[in-house]
Amino acid sequence: ICTRKHNDMKFLLALFTLISFSTFAQDAKSQAILDKLSKKMKDQSSFYIEFSVNIKNSATGTDQNETGKGWVEGDKFYGSFGDNTMISNGTKTWIVIKEEKTVYVTDADDEDDEMINPKKLMSLWESGFKNKYGKETTIGSEAVDLIYLYPKSPGSVDYHTIKLYVSKSSGELRKVVLRMKDGTDMTYKLTKFTTNPTIDSSKFVYDSRKYPGYTEIDG
Repeated sequence: ICTRKHNDMKFLLALFTLISFSTFAQDAKSQAILDKLSKKMKDQSSFYIEFSVNIKNSATGTDQNETGKGWVEGDKFYGSFGDNTMISNGTKTWIVIKEEKTVYVTDADDEDDEMINPKKLMSLWESGFKNKYGKETTIGSEAVDLIYLYPKSPGSVDYHTIKLYVSKSSGELRKVVLRMKDGTDMTYKLTKFTTNPTIDSSKFVYDSRKYPGYTEIDG
């Protein structure tokens, strides 16, 4: 009986070791892919993206589609999402909400709106997350790697999981899915990505004359 118990313990130890190694291998694989993606983004002096967004919640019947675009150069960016706009000169950020006719002004380091911030959308995996490799899958006919991100401080965000789909051939981000705590899925699909475009510096300048009648609120 003692021998059998000893063998059972050896088997369980070997099993747990295998599971632990497998988990480590998956995380190492996802981190390697994300490191390459980060390097690819940092190698760009500027970039331009276009994306579509689907916001869906089966429980509430929500099924909404929007489009967005963004220009990024260093710490500066301009992003649009539906009727809303975000402009940053690297020091200050202006978030223009058309429906409210309001402009929220914050320090560039204080803003935290992934929805219309193209710079954050293309680098959101770099801090505040644990990552895990999911599987190889496809988007259309393109092979992609699926990677899961889990927030290290889940109580401070409205989502519980982010799924990244990264092209196996180009190493570029193809799709992002935010799974919200209220059951909403926000699916971003990158429809265009242009590296190192020439961007007029005026793109990153907020001009209040373009928004007559808007109320500015300092954050």
